[in-house]
Amino acid sequence: MPARRRRWGIRLASTLSALVLTASGVGHSVVASVTDGVGRVDAFGGLRDRPDAGSGLNILLIGTDSRDGLSAEERARYHVGDASCHCADAILLLHISQDRERVSMVSLPRDSLATLPEHTIPGTGERHDTHDDKLNSALSHGGPQLMVSAVEDLTSVRIDHYLEVSFVSFMRAVDELGGVEVCTTEPLRDAYAGLDLPAGTSTLDGPGALAYVRARHLDGASDFGRMQRQQRFLAAFVDRAVSGGVLLNPGKVASLAGTLLESVRADEGFGSEQILELAGLMRYFTTSSAEFASVPVADRERDVPGLGSTVIWDEDEADRLFAALRDDQPLPSPSQEQAEQPHATPAGGEEHGTTTADQIVC
Repeated sequence: MPARRRRWGIRLASTLSALVLTASGVGHSVVASVTDGVGRVDAFGGLRDRPDAGSGLNILLIGTDSRDGLSAEERARYHVGDASCHCADAILLLHISQDRERVSMVSLPRDSLATLPEHTIPGTGERHDTHDDKLNSALSHGGPQLMVSAVEDLTSVRIDHYLEVSFVSFMRAVDELGGVEVCTTEPLRDAYAGLDLPAGTSTLDGPGALAYVRARHLDGASDFGRMQRQQRFLAAFVDRAVSGGVLLNPGKVASLAGTLLESVRADEGFGSEQILELAGLMRYFTTSSAEFASVPVADRERDVPGLGSTVIWDEDEADRLFAALRDDQPLPSPSQEQAEQPHATPAGGEEHGTTTADQIVC
């Protein structure tokens, strides 16, 4: 077994041991106290014609551009601007296998062309008929319910839980860890996002981490390179939490969880009991099997009148990918035809396709 895979396996096993620790009496009170402060949303009420439930657990994880809690000075320093459309800045589908021995994460391009069903825009009462739009606009047009509906329609995967994380909680959680280490084979510079990293290994604080996962003006890969950096960073975040001993210290767990969850919204069904249930089920997890992928695409820049540049999925390849999630199977490797298509390599050396956690963490 490669050294990196062994290291990830050991650290992931340590993470799960920490989760089991939180299932103790003390851990239960900690988890319950922090989840009491989570904002609750109705993500599933009124949804119709949903996909059939499959094996395993599917969680829709949304990173939003909310600036709530940031002062004008902080918004300028973090390069996030003054206005928020409450759009989905990152869209990820997380699948945890039924036997809890595999975690699969699939990034969905935020500019994916999607058909939004009729809906009412929150706060305005304005009605919209069914129309085509970019996937990330579903959140601002109809809230979590429309976001879930759009993702389920595109993937035919039934969503079990909904989690939404804002800029603010993301940055503060990174700082709570004391920074997160990332590596890149090339310098990364994006003045729009405030990113300026040399080649090699760097430790990012909260603002730096935000710039790293939001940068879109690094190369021709645009949003695709950003999705790869988001996956890379999530793996590094877990790596840092475990290697720093945070997850083995109940006090630090409580502090980190409180920071991370202070700006989080979740569906009503995703509470402390569900978190503890997952912790209990994961105690038998003994091997590293975390995998990451991005949706295969046929056209990265399809111009649509009124929408501009959109992303068109490769329907056959995407169906293979999501069929694996529906069937609770490991993510497939790209077909030969897909693998032979030319792809830009994003700055930092990331490649597109399915990867495992040991290939992502430095």
